[in-house]
Amino acid sequence: MINMIYGSYFFTCADPFSIYFIGSTLYPGREYKLSQKMLMEEIIGRIREELRSFPEEDRNPGVQRFFKENIKCYGLKSAPVKKVIGSYWKEVKGLEKEEIFSLCEELFSSGYTEEASIASVWAEKCSGRFEEGDIETFHRWIDSYIDNWAKCDVLCNHAVGDYIMMFPHRIADLKEWAKSENRWLRRASAVTLIIPAKKGFFLDDIFEISDILLEDGEDMVQKGYGWMLKDASITHMDEVFAYVMKNKRRMPRTALRYAIERMPKEMKAEAMKKDW
Repeated sequence: MINMIYGSYFFTCADPFSIYFIGSTLYPGREYKLSQKMLMEEIIGRIREELRSFPEEDRNPGVQRFFKENIKCYGLKSAPVKKVIGSYWKEVKGLEKEEIFSLCEELFSSGYTEEASIASVWAEKCSGRFEEGDIETFHRWIDSYIDNWAKCDVLCNHAVGDYIMMFPHRIADLKEWAKSENRWLRRASAVTLIIPAKKGFFLDDIFEISDILLEDGEDMVQKGYGWMLKDASITHMDEVFAYVMKNKRRMPRTALRYAIERMPKEMKAEAMKKDW
């Protein structure tokens, strides 16, 4: 049995999504069941109210300068967003993964960058409960709700990256994302592998995804696969250098510069040389 207090109501339940409130100040002694949807709306409503309520010192008025796209945001610094993530996770972590994912979907659907961050971190915190079919949920979220690099990277670096480590054969899905008309799915195909790349995993797949994205015209995609190659070079520098040298005539300079960023000065000079 779980007891919770929301506002002026006292809730008692065995399941957080099967709640009755007792002793309401409006209807003493009567019980009313709150549906799953109503509870979700209540949690989401409190999150949004808290995000709106932070004082000016917790806000970053210049956040738009980091994005080419117009972004929808509360203008918060990272610390207050982390505070909201942690405090509300304590409330929702006992829910079923599908219920948490439903909350994440609602947060993503608002369009606010801070709400997408909350959803992405909550999704990552569910990684121990991931199932193979969750890749379809991640695809839908990226295709439907991701509209800037920050949303893409927070979700994909961690939650989707953790998923791929659990189900490595689903890298095949990333290779399909790399062919998508949606530039954020194309970026996602690369940035999902950032953390595995740092650890030395999936080098052949990293090169295959880079081949698909090699001449992509979108700078956010170029930076994404360049970043993936850069982090692969931590453990496979010679192989990444050879890949860059083989492809540098076709590789956009943005992607090339990212890919060689960790390399010694001599390698960088050789890669940047226009010798054709």
